[in-house]
Amino acid sequence: MGLTKQYLRYVPAGNFNIIASQNCNVEFVTLEGQEGRFVAVGACEHIIIWDLRLGEKAQVLPGEKAIITAICASPNKRHLAVGYDDGNVQVYDLKSAEVISIFSGHRSEVTTLAFDSFGHKLASGSKDTDVIVWDTVAETGLCRLSGHKGPITQISFMSQYPILISGSKDSFVKFWDLDTHHCFKTLVGHRTEVWGLSLIKDDQYLVTGCGDAELRVWKLSQKDHDSENKNLVDHLTTTLELVDLHDSDDPNHPLQCHKIGSLLRAGKGRVVSMFSDASGQVIGCHGTDMQLEVFYFCTDDEAQVRLKKRLKKERKKNKASSDENEELENNDLQLTLRDEVKRLVPIKLSNKPKSLDLVLGNGGELRVAVNLSNNTVELYTIQTNVKNSEATCLRSIIHQGHHSEVRAVSFSNDNLAIVSGSAEAIKMWNRPSQACLRTVSTGYILSTIFVPGDRHVLAGLKDGTLLIIDIAAGDILEEIPAHSAELWSICLLPDQRGCVTGGGDKTVKFWQFELVVDEKSESKAKVLSLLHTRTLKLEDTVLCVKISPNGKFIAVGLLDSTVKIFFVDTFKFYLSLYGHKLPVLCMDISSDSTLIATGSADRNVKIWGMDFGDCHRSLFAHDDSVTGLQFVPRTHYFFTCGKDGKVKQWDGDTYDKIITLQGHAGEAWSLSVSPSGQFVVSCGADRVLRLYEKSEQPLVLQDEQEEEREQQETLATGEQTVIPGQTSLNLPSKKTVGSEKAAESILESLEICEKYKEQLAEHEALQAASTQTLPLPQPPLLMQALNVSTPDDFLLETIRRIRPSDLEEALLLLPLNSVCEVLQILPALIARGDQIELMCKICVFLLKLHHAPVVANHTLLVTLQQLQKLAFSKVQELRDMVGYNLYGMQFMQREIEAAEGVQMFRDATVEKKKGDKKRKQREKLKRSMIVLNS
Repeated sequence: MGLTKQYLRYVPAGNFNIIASQNCNVEFVTLEGQEGRFVAVGACEHIIIWDLRLGEKAQVLPGEKAIITAICASPNKRHLAVGYDDGNVQVYDLKSAEVISIFSGHRSEVTTLAFDSFGHKLASGSKDTDVIVWDTVAETGLCRLSGHKGPITQISFMSQYPILISGSKDSFVKFWDLDTHHCFKTLVGHRTEVWGLSLIKDDQYLVTGCGDAELRVWKLSQKDHDSENKNLVDHLTTTLELVDLHDSDDPNHPLQCHKIGSLLRAGKGRVVSMFSDASGQVIGCHGTDMQLEVFYFCTDDEAQVRLKKRLKKERKKNKASSDENEELENNDLQLTLRDEVKRLVPIKLSNKPKSLDLVLGNGGELRVAVNLSNNTVELYTIQTNVKNSEATCLRSIIHQGHHSEVRAVSFSNDNLAIVSGSAEAIKMWNRPSQACLRTVSTGYILSTIFVPGDRHVLAGLKDGTLLIIDIAAGDILEEIPAHSAELWSICLLPDQRGCVTGGGDKTVKFWQFELVVDEKSESKAKVLSLLHTRTLKLEDTVLCVKISPNGKFIAVGLLDSTVKIFFVDTFKFYLSLYGHKLPVLCMDISSDSTLIATGSADRNVKIWGMDFGDCHRSLFAHDDSVTGLQFVPRTHYFFTCGKDGKVKQWDGDTYDKIITLQGHAGEAWSLSVSPSGQFVVSCGADRVLRLYEKSEQPLVLQDEQEEEREQQETLATGEQTVIPGQTSLNLPSKKTVGSEKAAESILESLEICEKYKEQLAEHEALQAASTQTLPLPQPPLLMQALNVSTPDDFLLETIRRIRPSDLEEALLLLPLNSVCEVLQILPALIARGDQIELMCKICVFLLKLHHAPVVANHTLLVTLQQLQKLAFSKVQELRDMVGYNLYGMQFMQREIEAAEGVQMFRDATVEKKKGDKKRKQREKLKRSMIVLNS
């Protein structure tokens, strides 16, 4: 192989401008022991934890390439589960900010996550219509629940029963028994998609929201077995009351569900999201309008007080006979929804909400965190125990990012500042710290550029106005009506004394920088202004303008899909570059003025020669319109971005694609290369400014192409594992590159072990025939690398290094002869007592998978008998050890309580709740006495 040209790799150097992604929910997290202060939001592939008291980033949990779509905090507030659009789920440790578990099982985007009450199980729902339950302790999948016909929208665990409730776009709510992995009930009372569900008041009620203005409330109750001994009429009556005739129900299951009423929303549109707080007292929801609705479920004592007040009012209003009053009173003694549910004052928002989360404090203070559609996060507080309490906005995180799509971006001449423009403002950023320095409210920005000296910025608006902005003051110095239509492009002259603008009014205008006296200021200081010098009129709309670095030519991209090149001094026509099928949206000229590259809406990039206007090469660059193109200074390399969200680097001499950088989720609108060529920044519809930096790491084209092919194979590999004829082995995991590599490592270790055992056997034979002591053969290099000396230890260490979520898939890929070899080694490993749980798990899974051929193999009967005896004895030892430790800790607890007189753990919590209840009753009594005395 001959020598290949090496390039230096551009690597991601940071993301900024984003506050919270729209397609991910917001979640309260606990840091430093403080609750209600920190919220976690998805920011494309990263997680940002905002400190709402200071309005700053408290922590950033870095991701890789996939976009975050769902997050969920564990009950102990130590971990954070994150779902991605590639189907993976990761669990982060909030203290160390490291990934502790990775689960791969879904084939498409993860839509919802939920922990159980202990945090030992994690359920994930996806657009692939499946719900997967994961064991967070063993880091493996427990089961895959298939039955829905549409994407899963929300899931929730019950705390009293091993039951999971899931809602889907197929308009069904399903109840899953986690012991049998069976759906025993389906609620079909919804006419449209179920968008949200929440369990309220210790799983007493289930609230569901769909596409109408009604929140349905379902009563969850345990089946009364004594009612079976009653007469047939009472039994039928009870059954009709508990079971909805339209529902598919298992009447023998102890959990029953029936609809008891509805809560009418005042908002418009469907339920976008609905969440409840951790205590299950408050539920919040919102539709497609700009308000949040909050419902407070009263405690039993509060509900009884509200019932008595309602009955008292009805007695006063009702003027009927006493018999009718008694009948009315007897009918209304039972609690209804209007007694148990209190509607709080709706929260008016400044923009449409996308997600919310709730935290209820001890004093009745409710905090609501809202993720808005304009890239902001707001925190509201409301008092639940005060009648008609208005919500108050405590904190709004606004200034750290644009509130709409970023359309233009450019670098300063000293490579230290970045300016970005959107539909409502223009922002200046410090590149090293990625902090926002200035924000200037403007119109719709289409183009930006720094003035030489880096003290001013020129911005072109959608209405054709040209703005001169002072960076230090953050003010607009002058608004020049440059064009009567859109100002699409701004370009500096090579002599740095002026600029050129191109607009939708079919003109290209030349401007000269000048200093004029500011009549408005008292000091009469001179400020920057622009003087219009010349105008080039064209026959079609101008989309982009570029002047060659040697100052001879001006290239103009027109709406008729051509690029016209004129002489700068005389405006004489020079060349016409035609060949694009759609208009040219971006272009640039190399530093030596020999090449011009044009990017078009036809997804192609064409490289032309400036001498004769011949097309050197046409490259199919992007899967959608090419929106940005710029050469790296003093080279023939150039970067492009497109509406497919990708950012790519190309070689203008060899016409090779050098690298595809991690792009945007959505359209990429513009990019800019720093004057030094060290940095590249791009902007897009996901409101992220992505910064890339040139590293010292070499890049070889062949290696890069091979990595791209592997990534495509990875996407095609992720398939659900279904074994024909064995429905119980519908594994929750999926086949990935990691599982394939793990299977290859097991096969390789078995092969190495077999060869090493042959060497040891030959050594024993030679030792028996020889009178001298022969040295033992050296272990293979892989065994030495893992610091093991025996074949059994080598296999054990190889299996231990496999990720737990990939282990079952790796074992599934092993051929039968390799499975038999593993089973023959397992008795020795189990007898040693190392990794008993892992070895027993492997043994049970392999026997379940290959039961028939393994049992039919007579040579393995002795091995199976050994496995049976060893597994039972070792598992019994583990049970005895756990029981001994449990009762030992209980004994120590009793000893400490007797010695110190301190109640521990759960007993202390129960006593504290009883004391709080008595204290509240005393306070109510005092308030009533004060009212009577007054």
